[in-house]
Order: sequence, then C-alpha cells, then structure tokens
Amino acid sequence: MQVPILAVGILLAICLIYAKTWVSRRKDTAPTQDLPYPDEKPAPIAPLENFDWRTKKPPQFRGFKPKYNISMGIRRDTPSELLSIDHDYLDRVNQRREILKKHENTVCGFLPGGEQAVLEIYDYFLTEYLPVRYPTMFQLSQDGTIFNNLVTNRSFPTKVQDVRSALLNLGEIVEEELFLLMPDSDSNRLVAYVCCFPSSFDPAEKLGLLLKDIHKPVPGYEKIGPSMERFFAKLQVGSPIKRQNWSVQVHPELFDCEANIRIKSYDGPGEPNIEDTFLRSELQTLTRFPNTQAILFSFKTYLYKVTDVKAQGQGPEFAEAIEGIRQGNVPEMWDYKGAPRWGETVCRYLRS
Repeated sequence: MQVPILAVGILLAICLIYAKTWVSRRKDTAPTQDLPYPDEKPAPIAPLENFDWRTKKPPQFRGFKPKYNISMGIRRDTPSELLSIDHDYLDRVNQRREILKKHENTVCGFLPGGEQAVLEIYDYFLTEYLPVRYPTMFQLSQDGTIFNNLVTNRSFPTKVQDVRSALLNLGEIVEEELFLLMPDSDSNRLVAYVCCFPSSFDPAEKLGLLLKDIHKPVPGYEKIGPSMERFFAKLQVGSPIKRQNWSVQVHPELFDCEANIRIKSYDGPGEPNIEDTFLRSELQTLTRFPNTQAILFSFKTYLYKVTDVKAQGQGPEFAEAIEGIRQGNVPEMWDYKGAPRWGETVCRYLRS
C-alpha cells in the first residue's frame, strides 16, 4: 500500500506553514490577529469570464527535490484559487459519480455536529464561488434556487437540509476531496468528508478522529504535533494555504482504496509494470470558513505517467528524489511510502 496522503499531507503542510510563520514573526514582531470574527465574509472571487475547460491543460507539478525533507515549498494563496478545473473535469466528475454510487459509505460521511459546516461550504461553493469563478460552466437559476452544471447538464438545489445529499452533490460537482475539521478539546476533529480519490487509505476510518489520531501512522509526527495544533487555532478566514505533495503508485487507479478490488491485481509479486506506474501529485489547500469556523482541508489529485516524466527529460532528477526519501530528515518515510516495492525498479528505468 502507498502512503496515506491525507495524514502526511496535513502533517507536512502544517509543519511547513508553522515554520514559515515562525520565521516571519522573527522579522516582524507586530501582533497578529487571532481567530477571525464569526461575521467575517470570504474575500471576493475573481471571475474567469472566458474560461474554456476543454482547452485548459492540467498543471505539470514536479514537486520533488533531491532530499525528502519537510521543508518543501508552500505558498499563501487567494480565495479565488480554492478550486482548480482543467480539460479532465468531465471525465473526473463522471468517475466520481460512479464511485459515490458504488462506495458511498466509504467515500462520504459526517458526524453529528458537522452538519452546519457541510451546509456552509455547500452554500458557498454553489452560490458564491463556482458561478462567479467559472460562469461559463456553472450558473444559477434566475431566482437563485437551482445550481446548473452546464458541463454535465445536471442541476442541484442551492439549499438542502439533508447533509448527506449535500456531500454527495459536492462530490460530483467538484474534483477536490473535501475534509472538514471543527475545533474540539483543544484540537480539531474530522466531522465530515467526501473523498472519491483517496491515496491508500480508507477515509471512513478517519471520520471522528482528532488530528493527533489521524496522524498516528506518520513517522516523526510527535515532533511537530503541538505546532500543528497551534497553527490550526490561528488559521484565519480569507488566508488559504497551498502546497504540493507527491508519491509513486504502481497502478492507474485514482480510487486507491481497499474498497477498489482492481487494486489487488497490481499487488502481485515481481517488479511493477512501468507502464502502470505513476507520479501521483496533490495540490492541497487549507482554508477556514467564517460562520462555523470549520477548517477545510482539500486536495486535487494529478496522475503523471512515469514514462512521460522520463520523456520530458526529468528521469535522473526524479530518480534522485526517490532515493532522497531515505536520505532526508525522516528516513522512515521510505518504508511508509512503500518504496521498497517500487523504488529500485523505477529508479533504474528513469536512469536508463
């Protein structure tokens, strides 16, 4: 199994953000604002008036470095960039709709206490964000009660009372995986999610866990756990954080979970098939919503064939980064990422 990216993604993102914030405070000792007031509103969204999703190519993320340290780059972003869309949109949301039908209890869930957070992001995405950011793809009815997806020709009510319906609708409208966390016992608890493309973890097993419990399998977590908790407490509305993550998988499946029986056909003995081996990269975002103070951890997954990475002339660089997993500041990541299964084969190919 590959590394559970939900856990390591949040871990690395918050560690990096905290480190950057600490450096910033050394340079500027002006007091910072604590939690935002509940009546704050998200920043205005910049529309992409002439956006054509059919011609928009996916970004070519290559976030690997010679050593796998937790000092990989992060950036603060604008609320307008919360969701990303490209020419894979229709294929991806069709896949997601089928996964939601077949594996609903695995890829969608919520707890009592998470209802208002779900309804807040549902209202925001359908009425304030998507129709404004992507007006060529999404439109509201004249009275504002219906959200129309012009790509799939499907429509959804803008106001719902059933929380599960809200999550299922979101799951087939956007490509990002959505995890909602709420403050709880001096920490944050996962109270709702929709995740159709998990990477080697069962999202249902994470529901209801506090941050420290979500991250139990992550090597080195105990060193930065308190810093993570402090950062979550100070994350502010309107200040989203983005980062990239990467791993390697030896199959073409986006739905990388035990519930996907096709995964087992790639787990046999012997070397992995290079044609079925991918660089899996995630564009991850952390943002806080104003009314419920919920934190949304979201990510969009990109798959790049290893053969394409080599063809683009980045084979040696990628091989060095793979070997650098066990040379970085958390060498245990080598086993955690499943590299003993594919590392030698992939590096040999990339250098051939």
